[in-house]
Amino acid sequence: MRIHILGVCGTFMAGLAQILKESGHKVSGSDIQFYPPMSDYLEKIDIEIIQGYQKEQLPEADLYVIGNALSRGNECVEEILDKKLPFVSGPEILGKELKNRNVFAVSGTHGKTTTSYMLAHILKKQGKDIGFLIGGISKNFENSAKLGTDKSFVIEADEYDSAFFDKRSKFIHYSPQNLVINNIEFDHADIFDDIDDIKKQFRHLIKIIPQSGNIIYFKDDKNSTDLIKDGSWCGKTEINSDLIKIDFKLMQLEIDNKKFSLEDLPLIGQHNFKNYISAILAAKLDDVPINDSIESLKTFKGVRRRMELVLDTSNIKAYDDFAHHPTAIRLSCAAIKEKYFNEKILGLIELGSNTMSAGYHNDLLDSFKLLDQVFLLDREQVYKYENSFNSTESLLSKLKETIFDYDIILIMTNKDSQKFIRPIISYVENK
Repeated sequence: MRIHILGVCGTFMAGLAQILKESGHKVSGSDIQFYPPMSDYLEKIDIEIIQGYQKEQLPEADLYVIGNALSRGNECVEEILDKKLPFVSGPEILGKELKNRNVFAVSGTHGKTTTSYMLAHILKKQGKDIGFLIGGISKNFENSAKLGTDKSFVIEADEYDSAFFDKRSKFIHYSPQNLVINNIEFDHADIFDDIDDIKKQFRHLIKIIPQSGNIIYFKDDKNSTDLIKDGSWCGKTEINSDLIKIDFKLMQLEIDNKKFSLEDLPLIGQHNFKNYISAILAAKLDDVPINDSIESLKTFKGVRRRMELVLDTSNIKAYDDFAHHPTAIRLSCAAIKEKYFNEKILGLIELGSNTMSAGYHNDLLDSFKLLDQVFLLDREQVYKYENSFNSTESLLSKLKETIFDYDIILIMTNKDSQKFIRPIISYVENK
C-alpha cells in the first residue's frame, strides 16, 4: 500500500513511517518544519519528503495519515476531504499494526521517552527482537522505531489528541497489555480544560486493559492514585508501597524486603531514578530478573535532548534538555545543580509549549530558582520576569555579553534547540 504521512517530521509520525515501511508499505511524507534530530532520522531511513502543504504537491496514495498538528484550512487536508480520499490518524493505523502484540505503553506527563527507551534497552539486551516506537532519539538505538519479531512492543503513550477529527488521546488506540503511569499533571492547555479532563482520558485507557494486564504507578503521585481508586480490572504494581519501596538518597529499590542498588547507573537526577524504577518493574512483567535489568541499564546512554551534553570546553559546558513544564524544569535544574554544585549555571528557557506560552503555569518562575541566572524566551511576554526576551535574537545578543561569566549553560525547550546551540558553539569556539 502507498501511504503518505502529513506531519511526518513529528517524533511520533517519523517513527510511524519506519514501522509502516518495515510492514511492507511504500511510505512518503510532508511537513513544513525540518530540523534535527528528526530530519536526520527521516533522511537515514530513506523516507521520500515533500516540503510544504500545497495541494498541488499532494502525491497519489492509497491512504493518507494526518498528523495531529494539522487542522481544517490546511490545503492538503482540504484536498483530501474534497476528493473523499481515504485518511486515518497516526495512532489508529499504528494500533491496527499492533493488534496481535504484547504492548507495553509508557505514559505520564514527564519521563515517557526516557522510560520507554530504558525498557526497550533492557528487553533488547536480553536478546529479544522487540518492536518499539518512541518519540526521540537514543544513542543506544539505530532508529527510534522498529517493527521487531518478538511479541513484546514498547510504545511511548502520549495523552495528546489523535487528530483534528479524533479528539481521543493517542494511547487509547494502542490497546496495551501493560501500562506504566510515571506521573500525571496538567499540561496541553490547548486541548484539555483542566486536570480532570486529562484524567478522564486515562480512565478510558484503564478500562480497556485486560485482566491479565498490569498497571505500574507511583503511590505518592496523587492523580495516578486517584485514577486507580476510581476503578481498574487488572493487576497493579504500586511503587512507594509496603511491598515496593524506593530510597532516593541511597539510590535503592526494595521489593518484598529484598534490596537492589541503582547507584552505579549513569543518568543523573531523581526523575531518572524513578524512570529507572518504572522500566525495571515493567521488564519484570516480561520475565526479566531485576538484577539483569540493572546490569543492562549500566550501558544505557540516555536520550538525545534529555540533559544531553552538546558543548564541552575547558571554560564552558552546555546541556540541551527537553524540559517544558515547571516540574520538568525544576527536576532538570536540581539534577544539574547536584552535579555541578560549585559551578555557576545559566539557564535558557523557551516557553515553547502552548500551555507555557499561554501563561497557565503560575509556578514557572519558582521552578528555576536553583540556577544562578535564567534568560527566558517569552515571545508573548506573559510572565513578569526581569530577564525576559521577546525574540531569539535579543536573547542571544544579551547572552554574548555575559556568557563567559558562567561555567554551565542549561538549554530547556521542546522546540528547535539548535537556534541556541549553534550560535553558542560558534561564539565560544571563536573567542
